[in-house]
Amino acid sequence: MSNTFRDLLKKVGSGNHTGENLTREEAATATRMMLLGEATPAQIGAFLIAHRIKRPTGEELAGMLDAYDQLGPKLASISSSSVQAVMVLGIPYDGRTRTAPISPITALLLAAAGQPVVIHGGDRLPTKYGLPLVEIWQGLGVDWTGLTLEKTQQVLEETGIGFVYQPQHFPLTQSIWEYRDQIGKRPPFATMELIWCPYAGNAHIVSGFVHPPTEAMFQDALTRRGVTNFTTIKGLEGSCDLPRDRTAIIGLLTPTTSNQIERLHLAPRDYGFTTKNVPLGTTEELVADMQGVLKGISCELMETALWNGGFYLWRSGICSDMQSGIAKAKELLTTGAVAAKLQEVTQSIDKLKSTVHNSMLLTIDRIRQK
Repeated sequence: MSNTFRDLLKKVGSGNHTGENLTREEAATATRMMLLGEATPAQIGAFLIAHRIKRPTGEELAGMLDAYDQLGPKLASISSSSVQAVMVLGIPYDGRTRTAPISPITALLLAAAGQPVVIHGGDRLPTKYGLPLVEIWQGLGVDWTGLTLEKTQQVLEETGIGFVYQPQHFPLTQSIWEYRDQIGKRPPFATMELIWCPYAGNAHIVSGFVHPPTEAMFQDALTRRGVTNFTTIKGLEGSCDLPRDRTAIIGLLTPTTSNQIERLHLAPRDYGFTTKNVPLGTTEELVADMQGVLKGISCELMETALWNGGFYLWRSGICSDMQSGIAKAKELLTTGAVAAKLQEVTQSIDKLKSTVHNSMLLTIDRIRQK
């Protein structure tokens, strides 16, 4: 048992009257001790549920991010983004269960337009065990699993898209998922992951949220860490996907806004879109619909792709306003530019995996010869 961790647990678990928030340094220490297994299972489980009940502060989230920066992976800065910020999409790791995700199409569209994108995530995870991004990419022919961080870096350099796959690139977090399953609730780690940035260069962090207090925590945590370029979206199931059944509530922070979030409200009807979200069916149905979008076929998911693509093209600075962003998104999808980007990513990964496979065969052959 760790007496140091017990003292931190007592602070967050002492109830409304005597409990205290952790300092940034204490939150970083607690996170490191949990990831490294220096706290006992009883201490870790108690901390996660106590912190869930207490609710984290922005300062605590900043400390948790400090620990992730110290122990976790980082894709290196890419030369093409020396001026332009790489967009890092923070999407809930436990996936989607009700509405069709569009972020893989969004990432491909942005990369096709010259905006690099980094995504991060894992497999089907608690508490929702919803559809994760990695399975959608696999359905589209892109398998991010099995790539080392160095190989992922190469794909990012070559194609403008990188996927930090947590089970492969940050295995220290795997034990925490077991606790999340056992306690049956999302601990503050789930909130922190939405604003985690596994990229070392100039980054534009985009994160989804559900409850307004979460957005305030994001702003506090990120500004404490010196981040001045981020976007928050009250998105579908807490993701970065803009809704179509309601006005999209968006927060914008840039280096020129003096640490004050600029509020943006986007109504789909104002831009000619129907107010209807696409429901999530089977994975196979979703992939088939996405393949139709990549072929430029008009459908409900195409409307979602254009709505999101238009926003992100405008937010990245590629287009001057939403209308031109939507027009640009339609052009990229209907001319096959986005489909070509998908093929480029697939070929880049297949080439790297083929090289590794051939190297392994050569090594085995040499061993046999000896």
